[in-house]
Amino acid sequence: MDFTNILGFTAASLTTFAFLPQVIQVWRSRSTKDISLPMLVTFIAGITLWLIYGLLVNAAPIYIANGITLILNLAILRFKLKYG
Repeated sequence: MDFTNILGFTAASLTTFAFLPQVIQVWRSRSTKDISLPMLVTFIAGITLWLIYGLLVNAAPIYIANGITLILNLAILRFKLKYG
């Protein structure tokens, strides 16, 4: 693996797993009152487009990170819709 891919996977890991504490907090507290629904929906749309882009250009750091980020944020959206 070359330096560019190492850099990409490192950046992708940091930004992707930054959402994990939020998912855990929402899951434990069942509270999403301070999370903006329009921001979350817009962010999910952006993540989806990044995922598609990553697949189209065959950039593993992009599509792997955004696939995981999409799953984490869909979990937050599910909690937001369920618990308000």
